[in-house]
Amino acid sequence: MIDFEKFTLDNGLRVIVHKDTSTPTVVLNILYNVGARDENPEQTGFAHLFEHLMFGGSVNIPDYDEPLQMAGGENNAYTTNELTNYYIQIPKENLETAFWLESDRMLSLAFDEKSLEVQRKVVCEEFKEHYIDKPYGDVWFKLRELAYTQHPYRWMTIGKELSHIENARLQDVKNFFFKYYRPNNAIMVVAGNVETSEIKKLAEKWFGDIATGENLQHVYRQEPQQTAPRKQSVTADVPLDAFYKCWHIGSRTAGDYYTSDLITDILGGGESSRLYQKLVKELQLFVHIGCYHLGSIDPGIICIEGKLVKGVKMEDAEREIEKILSYLKEEPILNIELEKVKNKTESIMAFEDMSLLNRANSLAYYELLGDANLMNSEFDKYEAVTVDDIKTTAQKIFREENSSTLYYHAKN
Repeated sequence: MIDFEKFTLDNGLRVIVHKDTSTPTVVLNILYNVGARDENPEQTGFAHLFEHLMFGGSVNIPDYDEPLQMAGGENNAYTTNELTNYYIQIPKENLETAFWLESDRMLSLAFDEKSLEVQRKVVCEEFKEHYIDKPYGDVWFKLRELAYTQHPYRWMTIGKELSHIENARLQDVKNFFFKYYRPNNAIMVVAGNVETSEIKKLAEKWFGDIATGENLQHVYRQEPQQTAPRKQSVTADVPLDAFYKCWHIGSRTAGDYYTSDLITDILGGGESSRLYQKLVKELQLFVHIGCYHLGSIDPGIICIEGKLVKGVKMEDAEREIEKILSYLKEEPILNIELEKVKNKTESIMAFEDMSLLNRANSLAYYELLGDANLMNSEFDKYEAVTVDDIKTTAQKIFREENSSTLYYHAKN
């Protein structure tokens, strides 16, 4: 059980305090409810660009890293399609330094053409290195546009195209910041050997005077139900043919999310999984194969992907995958197989909760989902999944009309 207390400042900033007396380190985590799904389709990549700009100096602090390092702290951040998360780990006695730094860049970044140009170049190089020049780097650009026709999951966090970042203007950047980086659009978690009364005083002192922002609704264009299969075939300079097939699933808070998650482990969770045992070890059609879902908050996708053994035809490989999926839809799995993946899930969750940083990240995320206490009831929902649930959910998901397939051929 992860214990915590919550309070909200007058400007809308939600604060969660998790006390852990076993560590001299404190984590301050700030999650902003903004990600790639909040972007203008003609100006994508802004949420990720901000992850970089937020370290470029704020209105009163020209160098973010230097005072943090002098206080013995470390920091990092990440951006997804749904959120942007910043975190600091720092000795308890220097916690106020973290409050000072984070409050100042929430107050206002030090916007200027120079800082924008520096971070623009960094992001553009990242785009080229990981998504243009890297083998298979464009796979998820193609898959997202194949699977989604309306929802902003159509584009990657890095952006839909390089030109959107290249053409970003300073005023566009300012508008984005003052719309989304406001206290009422943020969740702060403080975890460590701290008292809630102490955190309330620090939160009021450093964040209480920051003006609230507009009341954002976070409403997105919903993806219509897919009624026909979609397929695409490309050829590129890659070492091996690769196969990708995706199916739509429910949202992160849907009742069958936990069943879908367990299905990915049954099918592709390591070398003991059904896909690996049959298609890699027995039939030797694939060099590697896996199954996973994207974990998105809005309705997402499950994907099976694998690199083929040279000489294997794509159609033959896909046919064998369909046989495995048909068996999952038609025959109840054994209880022992279901218990195995449940135990694996429980172990992973328990291991993640050992880290103070992970606990802080998770509390912020579950609060974004609707209630931080979901963190304490998650495994009960996995435990409740039955063999009949696996069969029923597999039938619902793995329909050909619900699929998008990408054949990624290597040049001869």
